[in-house]
Amino acid sequence: MLQRHLLILKHVVENEPIGILKLAEETDIPSHKVRYSLRILEQEGLIKATAPGATTTQQTGQFLKELDSMIEELSKRAGELREIKIAR
Repeated sequence: MLQRHLLILKHVVENEPIGILKLAEETDIPSHKVRYSLRILEQEGLIKATAPGATTTQQTGQFLKELDSMIEELSKRAGELREIKIAR
């Protein structure tokens, strides 16, 4: 789901303003899933709904600057989780 949200955000950043139907067409993601991702991104303050379609906000730029480090942290934590061995 996170991957879908980021893909939707990428398309909004690159094509704003962009509507649900165009996002669904360009990403090959069903419109109901696009709508949900847009709602989540809007709740996080990363996009806003406008009459012509979704657009970025002032918070989007800062989020994108921090995204690589957040992904690195997730990767590190995933590696640490792999090291935990539980007998089955």
